[in-house]
Amino acid sequence: MKISIIGSGYVGLVTGTCFADLGNNVICTDNDPAKIEALKKGKVTMYEPGLEELISRNKKEGRLKFTGNIKEAITKSDIIFICVGTPSRDNGEADLTYIENVARSIAAYLDSYKLIVEKSTVPVETGERIKEVIRSEKGERAKFDVASNPEFLKEGSAIDDFLHPDRVVIGVESDKAKMILIELYKPLNAPLVVTDIKGAEIIKHASNSFLATKISFVNALSAICERVGADVVEVSRGIGMDKRIGMSFLNAGVGYGGSCFPKDIDAFIHICEKLGYDFGLLREVKKINAQQKLTVIKKAEGLLWNLPKKTIGVLGLSFKPNTDDIRQAPSVEIIREFQERGCLVKVYDPKAMPKAREVLSKVTFCKNAYDVARGADCLIVVTEWNEFKELDFVKIKKLLKQPVIIDGRNIYDPRLMQKMGFRYAAVGRNIRKA
Repeated sequence: MKISIIGSGYVGLVTGTCFADLGNNVICTDNDPAKIEALKKGKVTMYEPGLEELISRNKKEGRLKFTGNIKEAITKSDIIFICVGTPSRDNGEADLTYIENVARSIAAYLDSYKLIVEKSTVPVETGERIKEVIRSEKGERAKFDVASNPEFLKEGSAIDDFLHPDRVVIGVESDKAKMILIELYKPLNAPLVVTDIKGAEIIKHASNSFLATKISFVNALSAICERVGADVVEVSRGIGMDKRIGMSFLNAGVGYGGSCFPKDIDAFIHICEKLGYDFGLLREVKKINAQQKLTVIKKAEGLLWNLPKKTIGVLGLSFKPNTDDIRQAPSVEIIREFQERGCLVKVYDPKAMPKAREVLSKVTFCKNAYDVARGADCLIVVTEWNEFKELDFVKIKKLLKQPVIIDGRNIYDPRLMQKMGFRYAAVGRNIRKA
């Protein structure tokens, strides 16, 4: 099929590349000329395992093209995926300016039937707005359909998520749109959820909100476990083995971050407010997550006593492993809180250092984890990169000024840490039992 992707950010680039790999002809466009020029040269400005190689292969085989000419992208395609950003406004509402701009561009160059598909995460009823904009520009005789096809890509495993999805959700209003999308996704042999556009739009926000709720729930449990001397790892395992609940997203830690969960929860709360419903549960999810980030500070105070002029080593800056994304990353807020308390901060991340330099100041960026530990009063794990699980702790202990480790992702064995002579704290672990 002939496909155009409008918006070559994370979602657009992965989506377009994977569609090309399935044998479709794909044109990716973006309003950032520098990004398009970089992609034409094979340079990917974000880290996602396997993506650069996949782009290179499909460019070489002629199925994937990048252009800054949106007219070309629209006129030479039959299916148009809208993958532009929907950032949060100050009140939590999604800013749909980019969506409207794309809709007007499509209307300007609409010369034959097109299937216009929302891929961006948008509030319910956005599909109707897109349709209204195009109708107002082109009139009632314009030939097009609007559909919703939300993405469920996890950073760090996005290619596998696209090619082996749990389900593909399509929201349509016509049989023609339905059959086109069913045919497009047929090679994946994945379960299909076919609903109307509003249903598909809600599914996306509801999915992310529910996952964030699971994270905040287990983080709230971690606070209870610490108070009574239970182990949240054992408790969450006991809960998650129930097939109705499942183990996913039941790992206690320093809280969720990224570009999706915080933004989507804010947007869903705002959507519900406009509909006359106060989604108080999601407000509490946000509150718990905000509090969870500060538990690291409290643990450091308990272990180090006075924080001013202490040197804090932070391992991990990206909001999760296998990505360089630091948007809404817990690390950024944690680092700034330590700085507010007069601490010196040293940091290291395998992939996120370049982006972190753009947002963090008065921080020492180190070449590896051992460089972070050297002379630090405390070492804090914020992101659970695999390389942090395999550190030489005999060497780490010698490098630290004080043998203090705060395990913000529960990746170490408390017994082993204490046996080695570390003053060790984790999230919801029964350290006394260790």
